[in-house]
Amino acid sequence: MSPTPLSLEYLLRPSSNISGKVPVIFMFHGYGSNEEDLFSFASELPSELLVISVRAPYDLDPFGHAWYAINFDAEYGKWSDDEQAQISREKIVAFIEEACDTYNLDRENITLLGFSQGTILSYSVALSYPEKIKNVVALSGYINENILTEGYTDKDHSHLGIYASHGQVDQVIPVEWAQKTPDFLNRLNIEHTYQEFPIGHGVSQQNFYAFRDWLVKRL
Repeated sequence: MSPTPLSLEYLLRPSSNISGKVPVIFMFHGYGSNEEDLFSFASELPSELLVISVRAPYDLDPFGHAWYAINFDAEYGKWSDDEQAQISREKIVAFIEEACDTYNLDRENITLLGFSQGTILSYSVALSYPEKIKNVVALSGYINENILTEGYTDKDHSHLGIYASHGQVDQVIPVEWAQKTPDFLNRLNIEHTYQEFPIGHGVSQQNFYAFRDWLVKRL
């Protein structure tokens, strides 16, 4: 199946479903990567899922893409462009709507899978618009409350499920940032699983099988 042009670039693996609404998983890569990165998981995911791996909208020089700028300043240290992240959040929401219309997707069975910066955006979309998302697989990221919509705490998050994992020796995003996730999700009454693995900033085979098993039970 050749991808239909939509507002963001993406790769697609068709679903084995030949009739009815199709469950879908949207993948969002990390800073400096592209849509091919997480798409390597596609062949190992349940066949009924339509897999859509999305390219972030901002180009980096000399290569790669980002959901928002990360700046490294000698005086102020590392900081993220939260306004640009909010724009990307809305781009993702619009893209999901386009894909649902284009591919006859099951709007009641939408999963987001992110890595690093892609996880931060996945949290932002799901926590801001819980009515649109069923599952989140959040790998090596954290929740940035500054890029959630105003009033998100008043929304019903009860049907949302989140799997979060992090490397215990992650040198890019400190594990302490991810360890705040369970308390945050508990306050919103979100069913979740949080796991740590003895790795750095990446996804081990053990980690992959753990989130895949979680996801299969949630589909």
